[in-house]
Amino acid sequence: MMFERRSHFARLMAAGFSDAEAIQAAQDEVPQAGNDRLTVSMPPQEGKSSRVGRYGILWLLRQFPGLHIGLVSYDGDHANRISYMIRGDIEVFNGEGGNPDLGLRLAKNQKAIGRWMLAQPHGGDVYAIGIGGGITGRPIDLLLIDDPVKDIRAADSVLLSSQAWDWWQTAARPRLAPWAPVIVVATRWHEADLIGRMLTKQQEDEQAGLEHFDRWHVVNIPAQADHDPNKAETDLLGREPGDFMSSARGRTREQWEATKAATAPRFWTALYQGRPTPDVGDVWLKTWWRRYDEPKWSQQPDGTFKLPGADSALLSIDCAFKDKKDSDYVTMGVWAKYGADSYLIYQVWARLNFTDTCTALKRVARLFPGAHRKLVEDKANGTAVIESLKRTVPGIIPITPVQHKRARAEAVSPFIRAGNVHLPTSSLAAMSAEISWDVETFLVEATSFPNGAHDDQVDQASQALAELYLGKHGPAQILTPQGEVPRRISSPERGTPTNLPPHLRRLTERQLQRPKGR
Repeated sequence: MMFERRSHFARLMAAGFSDAEAIQAAQDEVPQAGNDRLTVSMPPQEGKSSRVGRYGILWLLRQFPGLHIGLVSYDGDHANRISYMIRGDIEVFNGEGGNPDLGLRLAKNQKAIGRWMLAQPHGGDVYAIGIGGGITGRPIDLLLIDDPVKDIRAADSVLLSSQAWDWWQTAARPRLAPWAPVIVVATRWHEADLIGRMLTKQQEDEQAGLEHFDRWHVVNIPAQADHDPNKAETDLLGREPGDFMSSARGRTREQWEATKAATAPRFWTALYQGRPTPDVGDVWLKTWWRRYDEPKWSQQPDGTFKLPGADSALLSIDCAFKDKKDSDYVTMGVWAKYGADSYLIYQVWARLNFTDTCTALKRVARLFPGAHRKLVEDKANGTAVIESLKRTVPGIIPITPVQHKRARAEAVSPFIRAGNVHLPTSSLAAMSAEISWDVETFLVEATSFPNGAHDDQVDQASQALAELYLGKHGPAQILTPQGEVPRRISSPERGTPTNLPPHLRRLTERQLQRPKGR
């Protein structure tokens, strides 16, 4: 399809058509066929690089010897190794000495193992690099990305993950020739790895109502079949639930079971099943959440919502870091507490700029006047929101987190585990038009954390639950490692801080007793 459209485009241009007319006619007269965006995920060491990388490229070059192929991996050495094996097959299987003839020949003086060309008249070539490497100036007819993530350290690195994504957007994709296909073959590591980010971007483009965007065809071959026949699900290899794949390395069922037992659930689900997010959850388990199906609110004649019988109610806000369409989400959750149990009543989850964030906060505050406390994380756009609304919206409380996201989520996890935290059912969350929202999106993100692509809803929930159960708001406490002195030590007029560990309290008292000037 790609070559036919290009050929048709060239003929039309030669006939005097404009660029736009020739492109449109080529697309109309040569229909879309096949997959131009493909992801293939399999367990490690089961032949994916050989099947798709080595023999896949060799097969494609036999069909289309004029292809300009970009071969990318987590580093240049691994990409060069695959390139070297392809080149070696072409050199060996040339019809001499009784070997089969692939019909391909290398051009003369091709010494680089990662950059070589086929002899004319075809002139196809392979260019192998590590992810993030230079690719400018090289038009690509086919891009194969094989294992873009090296190991768990790279998978968990936000910096490396962002760099790989930026490289794809700014270096790799712009080099693609018109209608060029892309194949990403990998063992999955993390929800925010390159495949995860590509699929998340597709989902966001679909939700935004875009007409043209990358549509990825996903092929995932799990080590153990885990489909649900009751939901009309089938296994790609035709296996029964619980069956392991036929191993390219000759693993027996007993060896598969031993590997599963020796592998942490997070890594088994990601590496071997191709789903980086465990179904059960990591920090907040899926089975911990309770659901409620009767409304805890009542709508008043003026359109506002009351929370009858609630001991307390609050609004928890997590703001985005930038005002762009690809920024993080803004999340606002309305929570109510009845005795020992808390309920998420309503949530806003959307990409909003600063102005829209202020508008949304005022709207939610108006709808739920009983939520007197408005907890706003005092960073990112939240600082500006606090300054802008503190004189018009009562009850805004700046929150300065003193712990990492995961630590904050773990601090409130006992209350979720105990069954004290309740989410509405999907039908209840969609019952009232003014406060309709997607509770399943919240549950997916909560289960995905900390491996998911987003954590905004987790942040607002952690903030709310800490306030409801731990009473944590206001100035950050002084947290000082053992043996270190706080930078700010109270003056004699203020007295000794009471929230310091004993060894720091004694040290602070000695500081206050020193003569002035020492």
